[in-house]
Amino acid sequence: MTDVTIDETALIAAARTAARNAHAPYSKFAVGAAVLLTDGSVVTGANFENASYGLTLCAETVALGTVSASGRLRDVAAIVVIGGAMDAAGRPTGTGPVSPCGRCRQVINEAAQMSRRDLPVVCAAAEGDAVRRYRLSDLLPDAFGPADLGIA
Repeated sequence: MTDVTIDETALIAAARTAARNAHAPYSKFAVGAAVLLTDGSVVTGANFENASYGLTLCAETVALGTVSASGRLRDVAAIVVIGGAMDAAGRPTGTGPVSPCGRCRQVINEAAQMSRRDLPVVCAAAEGDAVRRYRLSDLLPDAFGPADLGIA
C-alpha cells in the first residue's frame, strides 16, 4: 500500500470544477467528485442525468468508472464529493456538505475493498468551508463486496 498525501483543498477544488460540468437538467442539483489515486493523480466526475431518471449516473460512479476503465481501481486512495442546487448560470450553490447516496457508497466500497483501504470520504459544500470527513466504514458499516466473494 502506498501512502499518499491528501491535499483536501485541491481535491475539493477539483470536485467543484467537475460539478460545473454536471448534466442535471431535471433535478437542477449538480454534484462533483474527485478521486485521488496512489500516485497523486486525480480523476473527476460529475453527475449525468437521463430523461428516464433510473439511468442517471452519480458523480462518484462516473469518476470511479473512469478510474476502473484505466485499470486503476486498486489505486484509489481517497474520494471527495461536493454538490448543491444549481443557480441560473448552472453552477452548484449551497454551504452544506453533500454525502454519497447509498448506491455510491456501495460503488465506493468496491474500490475500497479492491484497494484494501478504508477510504477517506470527504464531503464538502459547493461553496464555503463546510466539510465532513469520514472513513467509508463509517458510511457503510458491514458492507458486502468483493472480499465476500473472495475477489479482493
